[in-house]
Amino acid sequence: MFVGIGKVEIFLPGLRSLKSKRRIINSIKDKIRSKFNVGVNEIDFLDKWQRSIIGIVAVSNDSKFLRSSLNKVVNHIRDNRNINILDWSIKINNDFETEKSQFIYNENSS
Repeated sequence: MFVGIGKVEIFLPGLRSLKSKRRIINSIKDKIRSKFNVGVNEIDFLDKWQRSIIGIVAVSNDSKFLRSSLNKVVNHIRDNRNINILDWSIKINNDFETEKSQFIYNENSS
C-alpha cells in the first residue's frame, strides 16, 4: 500500500476578505474531490486572506499511478487563473510499521 501526500502553497491575489478566500478554496476543494477522488483540505494560513496551503492525500497499490494522480491535481490547481502556486511537494510513502492492538473481553468488568 502506498500513501501519496501533496502540499500546495498558493497565493490568491486581489482578495480582500476571508469570505471571498473561503469561497474560492471551497470551490477548488470540491472540484478536486469530485474529479480526482482524493482527500483534500486547507491545512495552513486559515486566517490569511491571500495565502493558503492545501493538503492532498490518496491511497493506491501503485506508486506510479499515485504520483501521476497527485501531479494532475497540482496541475489542476495551477490551471486556475485566480491562483498562483508559490510552492508544492509530493511525497509517496510505503514505509509503515504495523501496530498490533489486542482487545481482551472481560465479562466481569463493569
